[in-house]
Amino acid sequence: MDVLPILIDWLPYLLSGIVSTLGLVLVALGLGVLLGLPMALGQVYGARPIRWVVGVYVWFFRGLPILVLLFLFWFGIFPAIGLGHLSAFVVGAVVLGLRGAAYQSQIFRGAIQSVGEGQMIAARSLGMSRLTAIRSVILPQAMRIALPGWSNEYPNILTDSAVCYAIGVVELLTITSRIVTQTHITIPIYLAAAGIFIVLNYGGLKLLHGLEKRIAIPGFGTGAM
Repeated sequence: MDVLPILIDWLPYLLSGIVSTLGLVLVALGLGVLLGLPMALGQVYGARPIRWVVGVYVWFFRGLPILVLLFLFWFGIFPAIGLGHLSAFVVGAVVLGLRGAAYQSQIFRGAIQSVGEGQMIAARSLGMSRLTAIRSVILPQAMRIALPGWSNEYPNILTDSAVCYAIGVVELLTITSRIVTQTHITIPIYLAAAGIFIVLNYGGLKLLHGLEKRIAIPGFGTGAM
């Protein structure tokens, strides 16, 4: 069997899975920042109950495999709280984001703590409130420091997104499996999908590393790493 013509015929359908895959990744990354940054601030500056709640959250989402979390939310938690109508894509993106937030919160926490207490003392001595000092002095420095570590979450979420196939999300791996079923060609099709994942991984990291260099301050934060 001549495999190349078949691959060419099915390539547009295979490439259509990129949209769903990148959608999962971008939504999960955004949700991770929205949840992870406040949790990091809570761990550094919050009261003991807040630190305890965040610690339990991080322990839970980092301690379970992504497949277990997907099944837990898809079959259990969301239906139990009246959200069983959510699509597989939404559930997959939310679970990836919730898990990503657990990891990203620790990246942000380490970056915030690395700024140093002297920055807060100096800001307060100038008359800033604690909240203003965090927003205007601490976070701008911490985000630069956190960017290299945060960038590594992109390939982690990208590879985890393939597991969403298990709950029916029509992403790259789902489409690949459908093509294999239709053509009965396995290795070339899966190799093509693997190549697409590698390109997405490399391309995304290239963009993020370019952003790191763009905002880096020589001798500080990302520029010192």
